[in-house]
Parts: sequence; structure tokens; C-alpha cells
Amino acid sequence: MKKTSFIKAVLTIIRKDLRVELRSRELLSLMGMFTLLSVMIFSFALQLDILARESTVNGVLWVTIVFASILGLNRSLAMEREQGNLDSMLLAPIDRTAIFFGKLAGNYLFAVTIGVLLLPLTTILFNITLTSTGMLMMVLLGTLGISTVGTLLATMTVQTRTSDALLPIVMLPAVLPILLSVVNASAGIINGDAFNEWAGWLQLVAMIDVIYLTLCFLLYGFVIEE
Repeated sequence: MKKTSFIKAVLTIIRKDLRVELRSRELLSLMGMFTLLSVMIFSFALQLDILARESTVNGVLWVTIVFASILGLNRSLAMEREQGNLDSMLLAPIDRTAIFFGKLAGNYLFAVTIGVLLLPLTTILFNITLTSTGMLMMVLLGTLGISTVGTLLATMTVQTRTSDALLPIVMLPAVLPILLSVVNASAGIINGDAFNEWAGWLQLVAMIDVIYLTLCFLLYGFVIEE
């Protein structure tokens, strides 16, 4: 059987995920509702403490993005398992890493969409400007690392009976380096610090993304076969 080209396989998986989402609107609706409710709860809880709102808004932003991403990853891979798509992709004559990059692209697109929409929403509810180029850059880089390691771990845990509870447990420690970096960088951006004062955190996030992409690329074939 002739093996499908790597790029063609990746693009096919991406198109499949986007087509399914356009028909059902399940993932973005679920992630969007969770994001809206989370930010509103944090906003109301900190309504009377202006200083607390200003000092915690970057943490609220990133914790919400992380948990919304976990929710989306869990549901995305669960749908693949329930519909037998994972088995079909394994039987198809394609490279295992093509499955990884195809699923990663879809998961990243959904997560970054929620992250970008969260910036104006948080700006309105917290009355603190987050709609800047620096914050957009952090969302693009931060969600890439979260989606990368999340795609690997979601593929691993989806085979278990307790995948809904297990994924957050294994994923939160893995995304902690990214979370700490983006929170520190975001704090500098919100405070209006000069670029060189938070650029180191930006570089660290980019470096972590590269490390995670490399490791997940190397490990995904073993994980999905199991």
C-alpha cells in the first residue's frame, strides 16, 4: 500500500477536525462557555478589591486558558476514540508523527481562538487593558506549548477509563514551566515595562515550546501505538 505524503496527511487531519467542529460547534462552545463563566466568577469575586484585581488578572487569564485547553483536549481526543478515528488513522498508510501534527494544529487553533477572545473579554470585566501586541504574542506562544504537550498527554490518557480526571493531573505539572513564564511576561506587559524587562520570559517560552515540540515529536509514535 502506497504511503500518503506527510504534508497531505497532516492537512487531511486538520480539515477533518475543522469540518467536524463547523458541523457540531461542540468544542468551541464548550471551551467558550467555560471561559466566560470562569472569568465572570473571578471578576465578581474580586469586585471590591481593586489592587487584587490588578495583581491577579494575568494569573486569571492564564489559568483560564490552561483549563479551557484541558477541557478541549479531553473532549477532542475522546471524540476520536468514540468514533473509532484513532484506530482508522493507525490503520492508514501515514506517518505517526503526521497524526501528531494534524491533531496539534487543530487543538492549537481552538485553544488560541479562545485565548485571543479572552483578551478583550478580560479587558472589559477587569477594566485593565490586555489587548496589546505583547499580550497577543504571549497568547500565541503560550497556547502553542500548552497544546503541544496536551496533545501528547491527551492521546496517552484517552485510552484509560478515567481520562477526564487523569488528564488534568498529568498535564498541569507539564505546563507549569510555561505557565510561570507567561504569567511573569504578562505581568511585565500589563505594568507597561520596557520590552527588554520581560523579553527574557518571552525567549524562555519560545525555548520551552521548541523543547516540547521536539520531545512530543519523538515520543508520539510510541504513545499512540500503546
